[in-house]
Amino acid sequence: QVQLVESGGGLVQPGGSLRLSCAVSGSQFSVNTMRWFRQAPGGEREMVAAITSRGSTNYADSVKGRFTISRDNTKNTMYLQMTSLKPEDSAVYYCRTFQDGSFYWGQGTQVTVSS
Repeated sequence: QVQLVESGGGLVQPGGSLRLSCAVSGSQFSVNTMRWFRQAPGGEREMVAAITSRGSTNYADSVKGRFTISRDNTKNTMYLQMTSLKPEDSAVYYCRTFQDGSFYWGQGTQVTVSS
């Protein structure tokens, strides 16, 4: 089965940094586009960043210049380096892949930005 596990969330002050990881198993990771999403309480799940198998990236306007998505195909792991964090970045962050016609999600990791 395709499984995704996020880690690296936590409590950070405004202006701080965190690096999230998404470890993937049971998937052809190296050929899949990977995406990070986030969802605040009561809010919609929104795409934060995406990265293709070749390393092309795309970001939501709200995080451009502050977040960096990357992947290590030898480790089947995707990362989200978050800097200059703002309170509005607080959310549960999820990773997602698409494999053989289906979406697969991780369980999420909580990021809280607060003073």
